[in-house]
Amino acid sequence: MLTRPGLEGWCLRRWAVALLAWGWSLAAVSAMAAPEPATALADGKAHASEVSPQAWLQRVQRAAQRHSYEGTVVFTAGDVMSSSRIGHYRRGAESFERIEALDGRQQRRYRHDDVVVTLWPAERVASKARRDIAGQPGLLPGLEPRLQQHYELRLLGAEPVAGRSAQAVMLRPRDAWRYGQRLWADQLTGLLLRADVLGPDGRVLESSAFTELKMDVVGGQASVLTPLRNLGGWREVHLASQETRLEQEGWTLGPLPAGFSLLGAVRKAIALPADPAVRQAPASTVHAVFSDGLARVSVFIEPAQGPGRPAFMTQLGATHTLSQPGGAEHWLTLMGDVPMSTLKAIAGVLQRRP
Repeated sequence: MLTRPGLEGWCLRRWAVALLAWGWSLAAVSAMAAPEPATALADGKAHASEVSPQAWLQRVQRAAQRHSYEGTVVFTAGDVMSSSRIGHYRRGAESFERIEALDGRQQRRYRHDDVVVTLWPAERVASKARRDIAGQPGLLPGLEPRLQQHYELRLLGAEPVAGRSAQAVMLRPRDAWRYGQRLWADQLTGLLLRADVLGPDGRVLESSAFTELKMDVVGGQASVLTPLRNLGGWREVHLASQETRLEQEGWTLGPLPAGFSLLGAVRKAIALPADPAVRQAPASTVHAVFSDGLARVSVFIEPAQGPGRPAFMTQLGATHTLSQPGGAEHWLTLMGDVPMSTLKAIAGVLQRRP
């Protein structure tokens, strides 16, 4: 069954959010970034003790945007483990991304600038969509001063990751609305190599890390363009989406948990049509994204499917899911790498306008 993108292929996407977040939003906000300090390892020569945690995080963002790289990433959460091949390439002003699951349904996702194509090999379906506000990770720490109101940033030691020397940075939450994160950035380039999400007791809830990595790959865009040009034999479906506002959709928001704000909302298709003759999936669900500058919460608002649908709460690693009625005619599903109490608080302030 092909269903909500946030539920389908979650392990495949989880590392993409952790890694590519540092680069996806840069083009839109690059004018906001302060000049890089001379000690911020611009050439990989400054000593780590001379660099602030904020400068390291700014390096991570720049590295994800500027470098071409590819490698294998392993995601672990409890007893769940999955691996993916990830590639990110630049050609002038163009950007290309490739994420290929190596286990499970072996879903593959390719992006050329703002066009995203997901291949479902078992069904021979290629879904096409445009990258939208709700689907992009939030801004990077250092570009959002509010982040430091809710996280304590601290440099840790250096250790090898994927055969490269990496500097660790701790982001410790100042309250119970969010989890801590421990990030490892390549000392030479600044690329994010590993990310751990930590529970209140310091236990690792989930971890994503490169196990092997090639930097400054030349010509890698062909590994994205070739599959996109060879879709013969695949059923191509366009997933429609359009920007919207919660108020326009008939919803109001009360006070959110400290530090969180609404990034944006789109009305989009979340399921592929079962009828092979249908090539356009209707934009039937509202997808809103909230962020504190690091953690993200997705809220899906869809029509209720009749009485008897059970509400539920689940957890996979650091990611909680809350699914419940949103009044008599709507259904809410919230997902995010935050405590369940944060999802409940956001659901509680999202109200249907009379």
